[in-house]
Amino acid sequence: MRERITFIQKLGDSQEPSAFKINGGVISGPEIDAVREDKLTFALDDLPSELYTLLDDIHELYVRWVSPVASETVAPFLARLPPGFHLFFTPGKEGGAVLNTLCPTLSKVFGSIECSTPADSFTSLPSDRFSHSAALQYFQPLEDLSRFIQYTKDQLCSKSNSQCVARLDRLAGASSLEVSYDTISHALKITAVWPYQRQSVYAASRPQSRTEVGVLSADIPPGLEPNELGISGLLTVLEQDSEPSPVVFSFASRHQDANSEFSTSFLEPTGLHPTLQIQLESNQPPSEDASCSAHAYLTLPRNIFADKYQLADDLFLASKNLTALRYISQPVDLEAPEYVMKSWGSAILLELSPPDGEQDQSWTAEIPLHLRYLLPAKGGYESIQIPYPAVFWACTAEEGTKFPSNPFDRVNLGYDGLFGPRTVFWHVEPRPVGGNRLENTVKVPVLDLEKSLWVNAGTAIVVLAGFTWIVWKLAAVFFLAGHGEASLRETKSVKEKKQQ
Repeated sequence: MRERITFIQKLGDSQEPSAFKINGGVISGPEIDAVREDKLTFALDDLPSELYTLLDDIHELYVRWVSPVASETVAPFLARLPPGFHLFFTPGKEGGAVLNTLCPTLSKVFGSIECSTPADSFTSLPSDRFSHSAALQYFQPLEDLSRFIQYTKDQLCSKSNSQCVARLDRLAGASSLEVSYDTISHALKITAVWPYQRQSVYAASRPQSRTEVGVLSADIPPGLEPNELGISGLLTVLEQDSEPSPVVFSFASRHQDANSEFSTSFLEPTGLHPTLQIQLESNQPPSEDASCSAHAYLTLPRNIFADKYQLADDLFLASKNLTALRYISQPVDLEAPEYVMKSWGSAILLELSPPDGEQDQSWTAEIPLHLRYLLPAKGGYESIQIPYPAVFWACTAEEGTKFPSNPFDRVNLGYDGLFGPRTVFWHVEPRPVGGNRLENTVKVPVLDLEKSLWVNAGTAIVVLAGFTWIVWKLAAVFFLAGHGEASLRETKSVKEKKQQ
């Protein structure tokens, strides 16, 4: 097993080597303001047999959980996703068994994962546009990592190992968690990130593992290219180094900070066709030397959806400050109620249309959505939470620009495969209004269970009364109009003719 613990501070913050103490396999230092990332790399032989068997039938698997609580981050941890549980998956060539066991295993590890099988619950990512992405996608809101923490405790920690238990308990405060595997590396990687906050520098090595600790900060070294990030600081390999080593390096990054913010809300009244409004702080692209366009990427649970036919009208889009619907996952049933849906929901990528002008100004874009019918509930209303989208500017890098893998690179985010390999994503930071939750609540009208019995009884009475009224009217016409008497006379006439 290999372990990498990294503390990243803001530009201008740095630490002296003398501030840290290294004693055997332990490093300790002062409290600093930083983002912390812990990355563990496991060989398949180090994993429990259940996970080993599952991964043996998988070509690639990316699980990404993002907290619904807003938090601050710093470069290079800039890539963003809507909050919730994301999964991108490609089965192996002989992955028949994993198709039946993947969803039960996810539920066991992460808790209330609602998928049944990939065939029923996942959506396909088209291979013509997603050549460098996974084949299938799944998403659902997930509040926290409590089930994952308990599962990993049971699998990795002995009862006497209090240090292991305490470290896993720290995941409750993480802002994101990633679990990735692919057949090329043949290794399982688990990465947890904690938000920018005050914390102590402390790390201890593990038996039979290599532990590297970095206390770094953003930097601008000489010769830094426009799409590169600079990093400087101290690196230490525990049980190998007696003191931290200074480092300075830079790397090309496809994820950059747009230095602006956005928030979202639903226009009132919401009704069954709510409109999501995105309020953006700036209409100016982050790069003057590149072609840029603003985008919003949404992962919508199955209880709400966008109508691709409505979003195909250019005049309608222009009235909402939208340019075009660039992608929507398929299929999206426009009529089915939520409780009969099997797929997880839908993902959409919309290009936004900022107002022209050289002057920096705030602006809004509106996205029309539609609610599905939900199960009956007491009180006649249900509240659902819709996660914030990921908002970014997609800019084209110069011809010949390459983005080799870097220590903090993130791929398979759902939207990155929709763009060319030279695209740079300038992320706009989400800022919730009135609280710290990166989600919007919508109140949905449903059938009131407390009144449904009266509805059933009333419906039956009305139907019976209507049927009785129709029968009575037909009988009245039959007898009062003389049809009955005429019928008797006709019968007598026929009998008399036969007797003659």
